[in-house]
Amino acid sequence: MSLSSHLTELKKKHKHLSMEVEQAQRAPSTDGLEVAAMKKQKLKLKEEIERLSASELAH
Repeated sequence: MSLSSHLTELKKKHKHLSMEVEQAQRAPSTDGLEVAAMKKQKLKLKEEIERLSASELAH
């Protein structure tokens, strides 16, 4: 998998997770720990996207 396609996949996952977090926050029965875990995963994806983007620009 090329770096650009990997970045595209990571961005798709980040967007999907963002939508899941929004839906979970609107649902009254959602566990706060579950939302926190999703937000943490979303942040990790964002950091990976930024790291790879910076690496791609460096080359």
